[in-house]
Amino acid sequence: MTFVIRPARDEDREAILEQTWLLNRHEEPIVGNRRLDRAGAEETLARGEARVAKTNGAKLVAEREGEVVGHLFLTFETAPVYVREALRPYAYIDELYVRERCRGQGIGQALMAEAERTAVARGYRQLLVGVQTGNAPAEAAYARFGFVPFSLELIKRIGDAASPEDGAPESGGSR
Repeated sequence: MTFVIRPARDEDREAILEQTWLLNRHEEPIVGNRRLDRAGAEETLARGEARVAKTNGAKLVAEREGEVVGHLFLTFETAPVYVREALRPYAYIDELYVRERCRGQGIGQALMAEAERTAVARGYRQLLVGVQTGNAPAEAAYARFGFVPFSLELIKRIGDAASPEDGAPESGGSR
């Protein structure tokens, strides 16, 4: 089946909200800190939309037979002053999701290709994406698209946050 990549429209919001909720559910077993309620998905989506608006970014969707089956949020950012001025501007894939039943069909790659085209058309020379450690399928997909490791963030749960009651995975639970 064929699909189309296009800018998101107002009427796509409910589908994108559902996919945001599904993304939170997908990441919860990996990172152990995701909100799984609808309100959490609504706030996550609102945050993403605000970030796209603030940076004059782009919201893209993948549509197949009239159904939104994936989405990508692209933002345009500026690195801190310690980065050489010419390399400060960068495009960032803020969120990417493809419905599980549609994965492996090139939809994510097509969304990323459109994000790259958009960034290049705006004069950007760098495209970054974050991936949760342990999300091997996402890491592999990004590598196939040409992404290479750039940065590593580490976490240490301290104080009351170190106990499993906070939803943090026990040993072996991080990606």
